[in-house]
Amino acid sequence: MADKVDGYYKQHGKLVFNYLYQLTRSYDLSEELTQETFYQAMRTVDNYKGDCKPSVWLCQIAKHLWYRYLEKNTKGKTVPIDEIESFPDEGNTCDSFLERQDKIGLYMKIHTLKKDMREVIYLRLSGDLSFAEIGEILGKSENWARVTFYRAKQQLMKGDYI
Repeated sequence: MADKVDGYYKQHGKLVFNYLYQLTRSYDLSEELTQETFYQAMRTVDNYKGDCKPSVWLCQIAKHLWYRYLEKNTKGKTVPIDEIESFPDEGNTCDSFLERQDKIGLYMKIHTLKKDMREVIYLRLSGDLSFAEIGEILGKSENWARVTFYRAKQQLMKGDYI
């Protein structure tokens, strides 16, 4: 059982961390939730029937842990976007600074989208998941994931955030 989860960690640990990082914007919290994800996976691996890919199953666990964390720590309050941690510095050149600013701006725009659209964008961009996998994680169809991604892109291009 532990060997199976260890294999999942080696194969999908980075994906789960990246998914959580896109949700939390916090390196430390993402690490903590990633560890908790694999702990929960180890506890429930016998219940995993293989109905979906292991990466989908693990991201579902991670998503539920993130929601639980939000419920526990925000108590209905919203966090202003300027309080979200920024991305770590990747260099001191002017180009990397401008690229970083563009990335932060994009994520600020993504953050203003509806929750479903935001999740689909994050899963597609950071998780490099297929629309079928995204649909499985969010409990929707592949077609729903495709349409939601398309509509989110359209809103981002127009600047029409809801």
